[in-house]
Amino acid sequence: MKTLPMLLLALALAGCTPKRPPAGVQGDPERGKIAVSQYACQSCHLIPGVPGSKVYVGRPLSDMARRKVLAGALPNDQASLVRWIRDPQSVDPHTAMPDMGVSERDALDISAYLLTQ
Repeated sequence: MKTLPMLLLALALAGCTPKRPPAGVQGDPERGKIAVSQYACQSCHLIPGVPGSKVYVGRPLSDMARRKVLAGALPNDQASLVRWIRDPQSVDPHTAMPDMGVSERDALDISAYLLTQ
């Protein structure tokens, strides 16, 4: 298994280094891209730069920074995205999105990655 620095180097060499996050966005988008794969988010979502299946349950995550709301209820800001990633049922008890046990740091990094796309 590759360590985090080796994975980051491999991504950079493959030309897959994420862009810098917008001003005010916290977290590490490079770690976020790796975390997206580790939590298998691509199993249900089309995610820019992350290979996955072609059968999607969730909506594509390619336009996160341009959305006005998240999950039909939350303002689209990093704090709301982190909340949704960590505990989607607290926002929508009927959502198909599972609670993946995402840590606070991983959710912050994932949100930074998604908000750079």
